[in-house]
Amino acid sequence: MVPLLLVLLVVLLLFGAGFALNVLWWVAVAVLVLWLIGFVARPSGGGGRWYRW
Repeated sequence: MVPLLLVLLVVLLLFGAGFALNVLWWVAVAVLVLWLIGFVARPSGGGGRWYRW
């Protein structure tokens, strides 16, 4: 019974980690798209960066 519970726990942990990594990949893609849009649509006057930092 204990080995079955351990295997089930490992499967749940791996599924949770996979889901979290998938969400993090989508967040990274969204940030990259926003950065690219900001890079392309930066203000022409001043010639500076569109972000403050």
